[in-house]
Amino acid sequence: MKDFLQDLVAHTHSLGFLPLVKVTATDKETSIESMAEDRSVILNAKTKDPIENFEGVFGMPNLNKLDLHLKCPEYKEGASINVVTQQRNGEDIPTGLHFQNSIGDFENDYRFMNSDIINEKLKSVKYKGSTWEVEFAPTVAAIQRLKFQAAAHTEETTFQVSTDNSNLVFSFGDASTHAGSFVFQPNITGKLKQKWSWPVNQVQSILGLSGDVTMRIADAGALKITVDSGTAIYDYILPAQSK
Repeated sequence: MKDFLQDLVAHTHSLGFLPLVKVTATDKETSIESMAEDRSVILNAKTKDPIENFEGVFGMPNLNKLDLHLKCPEYKEGASINVVTQQRNGEDIPTGLHFQNSIGDFENDYRFMNSDIINEKLKSVKYKGSTWEVEFAPTVAAIQRLKFQAAAHTEETTFQVSTDNSNLVFSFGDASTHAGSFVFQPNITGKLKQKWSWPVNQVQSILGLSGDVTMRIADAGALKITVDSGTAIYDYILPAQSK
């Protein structure tokens, strides 16, 4: 349980723009959804194995508080983290998590958000999908080069993506500003006809997460960054911006 919660917080709260998540869980699979308040990022994720006692539909708000509990030294060794349930309409519904240290003299409760509220807050979270013209696994060197360009163009909140022959090119600024560009990924097989923009901070934050990363780009105007953490597979969808 603790490993899953730490993985969840690391791939949502730590980004700084996913304030709450929706969990849909059965005894066969656990799904996670979230969305940035400005709709710049949509998250859909699935754990590789179902999470024990996590059955139901509920929200997990205030992830900062959950993160603090998980990092608390009192819960480092021998602590218990249990799902609290409450019976509603004849069903046992998860209502929160109870943290207790090894000797039972330090405890906290973290409350879930009920299904009606989280469904209302994330009712537009679904992404219908795209045809991905470009697909590749970015290298550590490419991600570092993106950081160099972003640092040189801090006034730019977005960057543009295009293909040049077999190269995927990231560009900052335009002819009227300080500008820069670089080859982010050489030797790609697909081609982009459109030139779209994506937010610098969000893309950099996601690419900085731990796990195996795959990027997919659609000419229709979508970027998908998939992060396989070992515990779950996180799909971050970023709709393109016109600039």
